[in-house]
Amino acid sequence: MVKTQQPYAVTNPATGEVERTYPNATDEQIHASLEAAQKAFQTWGKVSASEERAGLLSRLADLYLKHAESLAAIITHEMGKSHDEALGEVEFSADIYRYYAEHGIELLKDEPVARVSGGSATMRKSPIGVLLGIQPWNYPYYQVARFAAPNLMLGNTIILKHAELCPQSAAMMEQLFLEAGFPEGAYTNVYASFEQVSDIIADNRVRGVSLTGSERAGKRIAEQAGENLKKVVCELGGNDPFILLSTDDLDAAVEAAVGARFENSGQICNGAKRFIVIDGLYEEFLDAFKSSASRLELAPLCSLQAAQRLSRQVHDALEAGATLEMGSPDNDGAYFQATVLTDIPEGASARYEEFFGPVAQFYRVSSEEEAVALANDTPYGLGSYLFTTDKEQADRVADRIDAGMVYINESGADSAEIPFGGVKNSGFGREMGAPGIREFVNLKLVTTHQE
Repeated sequence: MVKTQQPYAVTNPATGEVERTYPNATDEQIHASLEAAQKAFQTWGKVSASEERAGLLSRLADLYLKHAESLAAIITHEMGKSHDEALGEVEFSADIYRYYAEHGIELLKDEPVARVSGGSATMRKSPIGVLLGIQPWNYPYYQVARFAAPNLMLGNTIILKHAELCPQSAAMMEQLFLEAGFPEGAYTNVYASFEQVSDIIADNRVRGVSLTGSERAGKRIAEQAGENLKKVVCELGGNDPFILLSTDDLDAAVEAAVGARFENSGQICNGAKRFIVIDGLYEEFLDAFKSSASRLELAPLCSLQAAQRLSRQVHDALEAGATLEMGSPDNDGAYFQATVLTDIPEGASARYEEFFGPVAQFYRVSSEEEAVALANDTPYGLGSYLFTTDKEQADRVADRIDAGMVYINESGADSAEIPFGGVKNSGFGREMGAPGIREFVNLKLVTTHQE
């Protein structure tokens, strides 16, 4: 079945009201955006301009903080995020732009290569050109920042296709880039259709594609990028395990678990979704988790459709034999209660699906071996959380978990310098940190013969 393109519109999930609509880009506008991005790259990508790029990123970070309240209000209306979480996202995005302003030049330094045969060799990091970014609705500013900041610092230029739910924040970001002094074409927002996205990927001026989205979207975009010999980074879904093997502070473990599951009303790709608990702690941890989760006041999900989809998943799990430990299988408009499922039988599809909302699954295990096997029994491999007081066990289990990220005795540890990404059906490539700035780079070899 062909997915229908949603209109670009601000539909407040708390009320269901369509507050504002935006027209799709014309083919002529798409062509003009490509032309502008290519033209800007000719000067923006020069190595000598790296100090200027850093200065503009720093100015952009200042503008995010200056307009923080209005930026936060926009995404609350677009996808329902609570005010406090929206404000936190704006501030984190500013931190990311500032990090690459302050550390980008160091990250882009030439790397000498020791030549066995004599002479010198250097790997020089150069930009590759125009990039297409396809970004999701769950973190409208943060997702863009972690793609745009390192790549703009490197010297690439960006065409950004945001989610249809987020047209106002998309327009506001483009405005802030221009206000900061970025040249026209360095960062361009386009309200592109699916067909236009395919055309952009195929265009010879575009040299790379970065997608954050669903597994289904990742397959489609990666296929199109491959057909056109374009580098692609895909950050897709997750079904992250939260493994509790031992603790000397149950309250802290519960606090970390609740935060890891219910941040952003559970709409987080690397949020903890499957809680795998050693049997000696299972009952106490589950009771404390439910008690804490029951006191949460959750914002709505991004849309009525998202809440209805989550409701169908919970009903399917219950029909397969799972137990509703807490919450409700039914949505109330776009709102969904904090919900806990237990006793999910082996073979049930719920074990392998991503529940993108405030639903936690609980599993009891009797050993480290069983915990690791259950954690890895998923097609996804984005993040994972491991709580134990045994350092050797922590190192051992971390090595055995099939995931791109393992957070030991902590949650909410994302920051600008830490690489983000996964394996298996969670995608490939990394964003942020030193690996992130090297994804869309020409590692150019420069040698000198020894006389």
